[in-house]
Amino acid sequence: MLKIINSLKGDKVIWAFVALLALFSFMPVFSASSNLAYMRHGSGNAVTYLIKHLAHIFIGFFIIYQVHKIPYHYFRGISRIALPIVWVLLIYTLVKGTVIDGANASRWIQVPFIGISFQTSTLAAIILYIYVARYLSKKREKEPTFKESFIDLWIPVFITLMFILPANFSTAALIFAMVTMLAFIGKYPLKYIGIIIGSGVVVLTMFILVAKAFPDAFPNRVDTWMSRIDSFTTNKPNEDDYQIEKAKIAIASGGVYGLGPGKSVQKNFLPQSSSDFIYAIIVEEYGLLGALTVLGMYMLLLFRFVVAAHKANSMFGKLVVIGLGFPIIFQALINMAVAVELLPVTGQTLPLISSGGSSVWMTCIAVGIILSVTKKEEEIAEELQEKQKREEALQRLIDKQIKEEEEAENEEENFSIEDNPMNAVLKK
Repeated sequence: MLKIINSLKGDKVIWAFVALLALFSFMPVFSASSNLAYMRHGSGNAVTYLIKHLAHIFIGFFIIYQVHKIPYHYFRGISRIALPIVWVLLIYTLVKGTVIDGANASRWIQVPFIGISFQTSTLAAIILYIYVARYLSKKREKEPTFKESFIDLWIPVFITLMFILPANFSTAALIFAMVTMLAFIGKYPLKYIGIIIGSGVVVLTMFILVAKAFPDAFPNRVDTWMSRIDSFTTNKPNEDDYQIEKAKIAIASGGVYGLGPGKSVQKNFLPQSSSDFIYAIIVEEYGLLGALTVLGMYMLLLFRFVVAAHKANSMFGKLVVIGLGFPIIFQALINMAVAVELLPVTGQTLPLISSGGSSVWMTCIAVGIILSVTKKEEEIAEELQEKQKREEALQRLIDKQIKEEEEAENEEENFSIEDNPMNAVLKK
């Protein structure tokens, strides 16, 4: 075990927090999955779901380990090659996507011969963040014109969002917000950012108008978005209100210390209790203390991402850490905000805690790339330390040689004086 731990490279604190979140996830997932087991099998035995979640986490950590060994600058070129491939996958998902657990959205595709569902928008987000980081780091020395940056940077961004938006508004909005934040941190001109945000609002408005005017022209979920926003701002009851009410009951039942692990009541009534609303189950079972502990772990992880970005010696490394790390934290905050009704229902999972295959694995890929950046800085620090040790050792050898030469010269002088024939006369 110690040998495995010693083989892990990169920021050990990030490794520790990711491992803690993954370990903590087993009890809530095991507890919340009992209603799924009852509805599907009639037994209520959630051991199968626990083993499945264990397999997902194990594969996820294997992905982190393998990805973090790849030099992070390789991803600079990979992002350019992978972006068109991701567009093809998004188009295929939009046309041939499947419905998972009753969710009326074409967000997943089935991987052939394996039977695993895969949400392509999460992979698209990772590739896009790296692509944006690559462009911003490359153009840092010279301020680009708006026309040049619009063609090289924003057209790929809008194409990606165009394929995600019809089926998944919350993910598209999160990606756009993160890309905008990345552009701001990357010193992209503020006047250009304002133009892009205004253009995004105009394009979204046009999309909604076209979707409402021609609802059957292309697959979209505009009615679902409007219903959720309307439900959030008014008191009109709908399906999302049912989920929110059950989540609020679960949170209110938890109190300060919670009902205890596995003793949740609302898990039997709350849809998606092991994924989208798992935070409500955590609060019910572990109380306010458990809720603050989970929130605190994400905030400490955010702080560590900031430290890792600060330590990176290249602009590309800094932007990669921010572009891949911050969305993990923002997604967690959105999930928590939905559970306490600060935001409308979005369908965002709680990273590293919610059950799911592709969502866990994509988060692990992002963490692996971040650790690859920190590993590089660690290797540079080790090289500098070794160089300093070599210089100190060389200096010691030089000092030793000089000392030996001085001693040899002193011995020669003493020898020549003692053996001088006139010595006796001089002394006499």
